[in-house]
Amino acid sequence: QVQLVESGGGLVQAGDSLRLSCASSARTFSSYTMGWFRQAPGKEREFVAAIRWTGGSTFYADSVKGRFTISRDNAKNTVYLQMNSLKPEDTAVYYCAAPEARASPIIFFRHSYKYWGQGTQVTVSS
Repeated sequence: QVQLVESGGGLVQAGDSLRLSCASSARTFSSYTMGWFRQAPGKEREFVAAIRWTGGSTFYADSVKGRFTISRDNAKNTVYLQMNSLKPEDTAVYYCAAPEARASPIIFFRHSYKYWGQGTQVTVSS
């Protein structure tokens, strides 16, 4: 089992920054590719960013490319999502996730992720 706990959400104004954190209980955290997803009210959960277990590869949704940065600190069993130049349309509950298999490539599809955190709310006012 991989337990994930997100933190760092909040209410900010457009143009502000936030850093989300996702802490894992897994002793093998360093071997898991990790993803961030978000879900706005009335919408499906969508892919935001992912980082390969090696840390050497990252991938972003077009809507956040150039504004968000995903990173990981394996010594702290934590993955981060730095969000800059936030927009009202970034308002959502943000989730981190891990797939069932270790040493996975980058995964975009939410159904391929097995382990999910409880989510953290990000609200961006205009």
